[in-house]
Amino acid sequence: MVKITFVDAGGQARTVEADEGSTVMEAAIRNDIPGIDAECGGACSCATCHVYVDEAFLDKLPKAEPMEEDMLDFAFDVRTNSRLSCQIKVSQAIEGIVVTTPEAQG
Repeated sequence: MVKITFVDAGGQARTVEADEGSTVMEAAIRNDIPGIDAECGGACSCATCHVYVDEAFLDKLPKAEPMEEDMLDFAFDVRTNSRLSCQIKVSQAIEGIVVTTPEAQG
């Protein structure tokens, strides 16, 4: 199990455990994390699982694929550390990752 901390737009943090091989989005849905809508169910065809990845973890993630970058065009308040949580695979390499949800989803 890998620990993931979700911080909402108001600053409230919630740490959950996720299975390796799942996605950060799936962990959010399984644990009723507010701010992650995941309307497409993880198909990378919307931007409703947008998160801001803590800067300390950006280098531990593979770069966003072009499809993810295209979907981020529809996200609210995109920043340099914006990612779609459906595209972040859970592994020991990201143990303790911290992601923040935006004020609204795209």
